[in-house]
Amino acid sequence: MGDKDAVLVERDAIEATLGTALARGGEFAEVFVEDRHSTGISFDDRRIEELSSGRDRGAGIRVVVGETTGFAHTADLSVRGLNQAAEAAAAVAHSGAGGVRTAALTERRDDPVGTVGIYPEDVDKATKVELLARADDEARATSGSIVQVSAGYGDSRRRIVIANSDGLYVTDDQVRTRFAVSCVAAGDTGLQTGYEVLARTIGFELFDRFSIEEAAQEAARRAVRKLSARPAPSGPYPVVIKGGTGGYIFHEACGHGLEADHIMKDASAFRGRLGTSVASSLVTLVDDGTVTESWGTSTIDDEGHAAQRNVLIENGVLTEYMWDYLRARQDGRESSGNGRRQSYQDLPMVRMTNTFILPGSEDPEEIVAQTPFGVYLAKLGGGQVNTATGDFVFGMVEAYLIEGGRITEPLRDANLIGNGPDVLMKVDAIASDFDMSPGTCGKDGQSVPVGSGQPTLRISSVTIGGTAGD
Repeated sequence: MGDKDAVLVERDAIEATLGTALARGGEFAEVFVEDRHSTGISFDDRRIEELSSGRDRGAGIRVVVGETTGFAHTADLSVRGLNQAAEAAAAVAHSGAGGVRTAALTERRDDPVGTVGIYPEDVDKATKVELLARADDEARATSGSIVQVSAGYGDSRRRIVIANSDGLYVTDDQVRTRFAVSCVAAGDTGLQTGYEVLARTIGFELFDRFSIEEAAQEAARRAVRKLSARPAPSGPYPVVIKGGTGGYIFHEACGHGLEADHIMKDASAFRGRLGTSVASSLVTLVDDGTVTESWGTSTIDDEGHAAQRNVLIENGVLTEYMWDYLRARQDGRESSGNGRRQSYQDLPMVRMTNTFILPGSEDPEEIVAQTPFGVYLAKLGGGQVNTATGDFVFGMVEAYLIEGGRITEPLRDANLIGNGPDVLMKVDAIASDFDMSPGTCGKDGQSVPVGSGQPTLRISSVTIGGTAGD
């Protein structure tokens, strides 16, 4: 693994950088050092479309004075480069105060939330390409209706060092591995698509534990099933959401509204609602950065705080928001471990990690059986949400009609339209199963990996934007 395991920056250099940042009156200073190595391969119709490998190293320096934050970043990790960045950040946050402050750093060691069996950087590219070729072959063998297959592989190793003027010094080594396959099927109804994703915060052992062939088969079957799909109904209907697939709804439509920056800017439907009922009594919503192997998991957040489990809604009652360092500092409390950033070039902000609804006690098949007519949502697509109101629109990329308590015909792609706080109140059944899905969350121009999850559950009424009857 070579120099990727070397010390990123000597501790005395970081201490000197913090001293420079504080010398002009800074109240708080932080150094965030990052070394990221990544590989990406795309495979389209039996040929390699792209094969890339990159490495990005640098440091971000943050200085806080009162309500003002100064920030600078540099790819020069020498003492001179770090000091120049510290001076630039301090100049922005400069309060006019003088004097000299030093930061004595004490290393804190947190127990890692997971282990890596095979570092992806130690696996040759030919082996990675072979995975994609196998997926292509398997998808095509699943059905003669498959006319196009695309597959993608990605891995990253992100080593970070975080130190601040409170004496904090912590490190983390984050490894993520991802595989995705997408299929296009052709039939009398035109072209239909299906996809499947495997992603974990583990190494290349992902492919010893999960079958590439099964993932390819599932993607192909999703596309083929939709060839016989009928138009989705239009209007309000009960919707049963399969375990794991609907967590993205609650991440987008509810989770963002529970981030403290939205709360403090009065841009959330949940502002001022602590201690009140905001959901069905069946709903307990959690954000937890310690879930083993999930896509949003890490040992520490990007401000050095230990990842933790935060219960946001308990039995329908809003109990907590999510906090980063700055928002928590302004409110006179501790961070909840939700300070995250895309890279060393970005300031941290309040972000979710793994957000999910806890399982209940019902049988998932019984929930369907107790639904006379409605929609069964098996796979959710992308969407958008207004955090201030909670209004959302999401694509349904795999859905079926429920008739007489049975899942019957597949439905064509349609939209799920609703309001996050309203949907939370209308959850009237939660099953005992549970699953998580990986995703990427965008906010203010930054993207970070997240996990979303939920058991099979039913929303008593939500609007389906289908075309039946049009």
